[in-house]
Amino acid sequence: QLQFVESGGGLVQPGGSLKLSCVISGDTLEHYRIGWFRQVPGKEREGVSCISMRSLSARLADSVKGRFTISRDNAKNTAYLQMNRLQPEDTAVYYCAAFRTYQEAMCMMGDQYYDYWGQGTQVTVSS
Repeated sequence: QLQFVESGGGLVQPGGSLKLSCVISGDTLEHYRIGWFRQVPGKEREGVSCISMRSLSARLADSVKGRFTISRDNAKNTAYLQMNRLQPEDTAVYYCAAFRTYQEAMCMMGDQYYDYWGQGTQVTVSS
């Protein structure tokens, strides 16, 4: 059964760090572009970052540039989002999204370009 599962969320103080993981089961990660999104209640889902199937393309939203880093380890079937210098505005449910592909290409930030989604992991930044 194809499944993407996020983990690594939690409650941290402003300025702290978290590393989120997205693990695939039922297939191999190398066939997928990966996106990270976040959402707060009542708001639209926001694209945070994305990475292409072979890591030749990666993007970060302006709001997280210089603080977040996206990466992947296809051998471990895991994608990561390293989050540093977290701020209260980063509080949200973070989702891993995937799009199966057969070629290396620029990744996309819009949620309409992904058809597989994890259940989300809560990140709360508060004193």
